[in-house]
Amino acid sequence: MNGIRLAVVNWRDLWHPAAGGAERYAWEVARRLAASGAQVTYVTSRGRGQRRRDRVDGVEFVRLGGRFTVYPLVFLWMAGRRVLRRRSFDAVIDCQNGIPFFTPWALPRRAAVFCLIHHVHDEQFGLYFPRWMAWIGRVVEGPVSRLVYRRHTLVCVSPSTLRAVRERLGRTGVAHIVPNGTTVARPSEQVQTPPGDPELVCVTRLVAHKRVERLLGMAEHLLDLHPGLRLNVIGDGPERPALDAEVARRGLGGVVVFHGFVPEEDKAALVARADLHLSPSQYEGWGLSVIEAAALGVPTVAYNVDGLRDAIRDGTTGWLAADDPDCPGELAEVTARALKELADPERRRVIASACRDWAGLFDWTRTAAEWSRLITAAVAAVAPAPDGAVAVPGYGDAGPRRVEEAVRDGDVPR
Repeated sequence: MNGIRLAVVNWRDLWHPAAGGAERYAWEVARRLAASGAQVTYVTSRGRGQRRRDRVDGVEFVRLGGRFTVYPLVFLWMAGRRVLRRRSFDAVIDCQNGIPFFTPWALPRRAAVFCLIHHVHDEQFGLYFPRWMAWIGRVVEGPVSRLVYRRHTLVCVSPSTLRAVRERLGRTGVAHIVPNGTTVARPSEQVQTPPGDPELVCVTRLVAHKRVERLLGMAEHLLDLHPGLRLNVIGDGPERPALDAEVARRGLGGVVVFHGFVPEEDKAALVARADLHLSPSQYEGWGLSVIEAAALGVPTVAYNVDGLRDAIRDGTTGWLAADDPDCPGELAEVTARALKELADPERRRVIASACRDWAGLFDWTRTAAEWSRLITAAVAAVAPAPDGAVAVPGYGDAGPRRVEEAVRDGDVPR
């Protein structure tokens, strides 16, 4: 990567108030590529209180615009560099979080552009925008993006995301799966397995598609079996007032505790002492919190949806519930079954060990090394060999080992 000029274009950075797993991914890759010699510029939006220009760990930050204006402003900034004949970028990681940045139209044709997709947003647009705006979002994410990036490399973070991109967005061409890594802070306190009453935890942003309200019905159901149950929810977001009101309405004030954002060490302590981690999300590209919990020996119960079905090895590092609207109690039933299984000390030990082994396969250094391989080959105008090769460590039925698979035109490893 020595001397390669790289832009990482993402709608937020890790210090943005609404940052999540996509921002963690972009930052971990950016700073490692900078450490390997690349000249990295991270172009993003500007959250409240953030500086327009910054430099962190060798990465230059350029912050432009807000939630919606970031897209045209970033495009104009990159196109302006070309018009003014400033040194252009050799490669760009263009993060499509629903809406892409259309960087191929702002860069010289020789620049290598990688379109990074964490998950498909088509249905998600309808949760946040009026019908007409949601329709525009789906058109831009699908047909428009397909046209703009048709000659450029697609990168996804999980097999199910790639499958969804192929099937729902109609994207073809060479694709690579470059998975997440994981970094877990040491717990801020000595952690011991909690005796007696179960303790559950959920680490998430409190936004509509994370469906945290489903955990309240689940907790209410489980109280009949476990009167001393406790559910810790870590994270914050716009859904917090509605969730607080629902907790009060259901009389769960002594059961469900919202901690908001907490330091990483405190978060690790809350997760490590839990019996189970929960993820009721409707859409995930991967589920970084699932692997962070697994690294602490804590299995996850989640819905069998894109991303989460890759992050969890069902029956080994967690349990998957059917996301069926006709079976609203499915999550509670699977959680009750998991708690019963974990009540056996030997079974609990085996699951915790499997979780740690599984999480150990996902490493940010390996993720950055795969990106380095892709970028250097593209900049040198040499296709990676074999074409479309991807390192997938132990996804799906492959088990806990590193697997080399070729991904061509929807041939996704299971």
